[in-house]
Amino acid sequence: MAEVKQGDRIAAPVHGGHGSHHGHSGHRGHGAGHPMSVKPASIGDYLVRVGCDPLTEAFGKRAFSPPWRGSRPVDEDNAQAVIERVFATPRSETAVAYLHVPYCQNHCLFCGFFENVWRPEIGPAYVDDLIAEFAAKSHTPLIASAPIDAIYIGGGTPSALDADDLARLIAALHRYLPLSADCEITLEGRSYGFDIAKAKKLADAGVNRLSIGVQSFSTEVRRRLGRKRGGEEVAAFLAELMALGRTSVVCDLIYGLPGQSDADWRRDIDTVSRIGLDGVTLYALNMFPGGPMARAVENGKLPQPATPAAQARLYAEGVERLTESGWLQVSQSHLVRSLRERNRYNASIKRGVACLPFGAGAGGQAHGHRWRNVIDIARRREMVAQNLAPIEGLALVPSDHAAHAMIAAGLETGRLDLAAVEALRPGFRVAVTPLLANWTAAGLGELRGDGFSPSLAGSFWISNLTSGLTAGLTAAATAGEAGCGF
Repeated sequence: MAEVKQGDRIAAPVHGGHGSHHGHSGHRGHGAGHPMSVKPASIGDYLVRVGCDPLTEAFGKRAFSPPWRGSRPVDEDNAQAVIERVFATPRSETAVAYLHVPYCQNHCLFCGFFENVWRPEIGPAYVDDLIAEFAAKSHTPLIASAPIDAIYIGGGTPSALDADDLARLIAALHRYLPLSADCEITLEGRSYGFDIAKAKKLADAGVNRLSIGVQSFSTEVRRRLGRKRGGEEVAAFLAELMALGRTSVVCDLIYGLPGQSDADWRRDIDTVSRIGLDGVTLYALNMFPGGPMARAVENGKLPQPATPAAQARLYAEGVERLTESGWLQVSQSHLVRSLRERNRYNASIKRGVACLPFGAGAGGQAHGHRWRNVIDIARRREMVAQNLAPIEGLALVPSDHAAHAMIAAGLETGRLDLAAVEALRPGFRVAVTPLLANWTAAGLGELRGDGFSPSLAGSFWISNLTSGLTAGLTAAATAGEAGCGF
């Protein structure tokens, strides 16, 4: 997984999503839409001690503010009828699509979403399933009514699929879906099992963006993670992709890994600059409790990963080294070097646009609902044979979903339009005034008129800022209800 995929990826600080899902956007595509029973936070929980080092001491740990928090589940007895209405309702705006390939050659230690072991013989049948899904849904108003301007093929490891299967999958996208003329089509993968011949065939088919899950160029660190190729081999492969010149090429890097030294991280940053990639995403390690990496650390097989303070220093150094080398920071974690890198899918997901899910385990959202496609391949095929929509976890998005998306996207891109959020949730400005004043005084950002811009320190703690402002939405809603006599 590599990228947002709704929110950040597995190794990302917040949100997708979908990523190289090897670290990427939540990217089981977009989260399932399940409600979360978490004690509501208050604005006071996010006040910072003025005078502390904002980069390393603002918060003790990263908060988690998923866009589906507060979703209301749709009764299973009604789910089929509701999802039918969702697909029968046309869109008025462009959307993105997410295709999930739930297979990997091995289970990397940092990954919390491993699903199925890849075997070459299962690829053709799975691609057949995807193409049949495109054909079956292509005439529904939800799909056909407006263009799709970005597609992300994530996983799992989509690049493990045979080149011919990938080519016919891309051809089917063009045949059945209303792609815009300049649709961004991203395929994520890893260098293992990928070669230049396959890259050429993908470019010929229409893929215009490759997202490669690197995590680290240190061979020693990669071996600990379960990666199969050495760092120099990976760097050489990326250089070959760039020399090919057919697609935008981006990669993921993770900071804070067990055994990863500061020098390792600097070399990783310098390597992407030396290769001249079109873009790079910097993710903080998110170690899942009970996951393979957490167990290895607990059993003494791996050293402790970096603390949040140490992660903050690595993040700041990475961003500063890249920007000093001419890279442009376009979001909290993503930096670009060329105009060829649009990062359209990830930016759209942050804004909360409709996401159309295809494939086992893909998550999507549209018309105020979120859902996930059934992940079990056999059960999914059985439901399709019974003429049932193979979905689960259908839920209504929270009432403040649009405002939450506006907050997340604004902070990500460097300026939150407070007036725009206020228009969606009256009372928001009053509710968050003490919070923004505190963050400004503490060095987490700058407040200018109707705009709040995070500092570098604020960008590292972006999930905490998002959570604090989301608490402001709740406070404003509560105040509004009280004022109406509820």
